[in-house]
Amino acid sequence: MKHSIRLKLVVLLSLMVILTIFLTWIINRTFLSDFYIHSKIKTLDHAYQKIQQICENREGAYLSEDDTVMMERLATDYNIDIYVIDEDLNVYYPAPDNFGKREYNLIMNMIGEYRFPGSNKDIEDKKILKETQDYWIISLHDRTLDSNYIDLVDIDLMDISIMDFFGDNLDDYFDETDDDTVVLIRSNLESIEESVVISNKFLAYIGVLAVIIGTLAMLIISKKFTKPILDLAGIAKKMTDLDFDVKYKGKTKDEIGVLGNSINILSDKLQNTITELKQANNELMSDIQKKTEIDEMRKEFLSNVSHELKTPISLIQGYAEGLKENINEDEESRNFYCEVIMDEADKMNKMVKKLLSLNELEFGNNQVNFERFDIVALIRSIIAASDILLKQKEILLHFEDYPSIYVWADEYMIEQVVSNYLSNAINHVNGARIIEIKLIQMENKVRVAVFNTGDNIPEEELDKIWIKFYKVDKARTREYGGSGIGLSIVKAIMNSLNQNFGAINRPTGMEFWFELDTKA
Repeated sequence: MKHSIRLKLVVLLSLMVILTIFLTWIINRTFLSDFYIHSKIKTLDHAYQKIQQICENREGAYLSEDDTVMMERLATDYNIDIYVIDEDLNVYYPAPDNFGKREYNLIMNMIGEYRFPGSNKDIEDKKILKETQDYWIISLHDRTLDSNYIDLVDIDLMDISIMDFFGDNLDDYFDETDDDTVVLIRSNLESIEESVVISNKFLAYIGVLAVIIGTLAMLIISKKFTKPILDLAGIAKKMTDLDFDVKYKGKTKDEIGVLGNSINILSDKLQNTITELKQANNELMSDIQKKTEIDEMRKEFLSNVSHELKTPISLIQGYAEGLKENINEDEESRNFYCEVIMDEADKMNKMVKKLLSLNELEFGNNQVNFERFDIVALIRSIIAASDILLKQKEILLHFEDYPSIYVWADEYMIEQVVSNYLSNAINHVNGARIIEIKLIQMENKVRVAVFNTGDNIPEEELDKIWIKFYKVDKARTREYGGSGIGLSIVKAIMNSLNQNFGAINRPTGMEFWFELDTKA
């Protein structure tokens, strides 16, 4: 992502690391050499004091074996060359037997340069680094060896004439002493400069490696910070699509955790608000439609009820009169008359209940409660309730193993719709005696279709089957006790939910369907 926080964080921290290492390298390159020299001066100070202590314990012309070992350790520890000279300019450390003629000449030239300044023409760029009453520390360049050195020179080694070379007065430094020991210490400055170069080069390598490792580490670490943010962005995007099932599951108590908890609360409140708004909107649409239909529905209802109740009332009246007048005196005939009367009364009772339910739906007295539920689970429960009837009528019912599909509707009303469709299919199944319930997912909707093998309904009558009391085959409807109200109830429910429904003739039977929203 071009503008991701993760990328910005990694780039910013990488730049900070690079800048820090670069500044360290610049400071190192500029001041390390001076700091190294300053540290070397302190080292020469310490070495001078220890050498003086060793020389004060000297007995005889040369150092003892133990003192010589101590001197060698000092030279090794401080990376210096040590020369101890007596008042006659004779070297007694290191012992003359330990070096050859060339080395002896070099030592004498070095001593001579300080005893008689300017005597060695190969020495140049002398510079006093430190002055004390006991010694001077001087930097110089030896053209013969093409090397730079730092020397600690005992003040007793230098002749008074050295003040002409350095342009200074040695009266403040010169000290007559009974000690005939003169110390000269030399340290190679080339090793210092080489160490500085190596240090800077090593720092550069380490810096590059640190930037690479740091960048990789920041990429990994930053993912832990940006992943919750991306999760929250994904949840917010789903909320814009009115999908409130996904929740932030982070358990941290930092700022991101607080934000995630706030989004979860917002999601719940939005879901409740949208449910209420959808219910209110649905009620408003229903009210608008019903205002114009109430009068017509009342007239139609009275007419149909009168027609449907006429037949059972006539039957009840006729058989009741027959019982009263003892037309058939045998007990079997009287029982038959009673059964007819009870059967017709039961049918009238069921029809009245359906009419009352339909009346409530059409007049809006039945509250529509929108909620989100699993349509697959609802269908399975209805199939299970009808299992005994299916087996009795030897009907084979197909319903695939669908995953959960959540819809927005009134669950109780949809249960009535599915039950009516399934009951209608059971009563009209024929031929192969197969019923199939299918779920067809579409954009933001799902279609529930109930198919049964059997006879088709004439195309010109497909629109009429939803009318109250309308019967395509009145003889067959009467046979299984149908009242012609079931599909009218389906129509009233689907209209109250503002959803599509219908019936389709298939080559081998009939299919009834309805649709529901899967998105809020």
